[in-house]
Amino acid sequence: MAKMKVYFVGAGPGDPELITVKGQRALATADIVIYAGSLVNPALLDYCTPECVIYNSATMNLDEIIDVCETGTKAGKKVVRLHTGDFSIYGSLREQIERLAPLQIEYELIPGVSSFLGAASALEIEYTVPEISQSVIITRMEGRTPVPEKEALRSFAAHQTSMAIFLSTGMLEEVMKELHIGGYPMTTPVAVIYKATWPEQIIVRGTLEDIAEKVKAEGITKTALIIVGECLGKSYNDSKLYDKDFKHEFRS
Repeated sequence: MAKMKVYFVGAGPGDPELITVKGQRALATADIVIYAGSLVNPALLDYCTPECVIYNSATMNLDEIIDVCETGTKAGKKVVRLHTGDFSIYGSLREQIERLAPLQIEYELIPGVSSFLGAASALEIEYTVPEISQSVIITRMEGRTPVPEKEALRSFAAHQTSMAIFLSTGMLEEVMKELHIGGYPMTTPVAVIYKATWPEQIIVRGTLEDIAEKVKAEGITKTALIIVGECLGKSYNDSKLYDKDFKHEFRS
């Protein structure tokens, strides 16, 4: 019997229609799915066949996840490991593929739409506004998992550019304090978006000064992204791309 691959699939930010076509096809043809049950919208499992065996990795440790992958692939089963958003951002991908290699288990990576991209569409913003912000910092506040000292939130704040902060809503007051110490004015716009693109999505808007109080009033403590920067403000500039006086190789 031929040994199958493990397919790592990015589920997207939550809306079941925001998974990629390739990711949906992988789910539809899977024999076994291991999904991140604490974060992935279970509606995505509707793409699976009734015969598919489904595991919720929220209750599993790494050894148990790898055991399912090994047993399944060696039995000729197609295994899909379904991650929230895109697994390249806080997805614990590396530790899994490093375990598969010594077991001679092949794998394929199918990227997904990250939640910070889903959040931008929900907020109707562009992170890279001409002459206001041309960079996006993706980071998190140090908590139970350490952050390298050179990547401290306050050091990134010195750039005052667009920032998407993951896994930090439960420490929101401290996050705002670090951002201000690092360089953002207290008037900087902030949005906290709970379950971006899900039916139960909640958006809270404010500034460094008042966002923590507003989010507390909504009872949001997790499964939310913090977006910071003037990309959320009212100021913007037209790009040069479509400026009638701007010449480039496709338009003279």
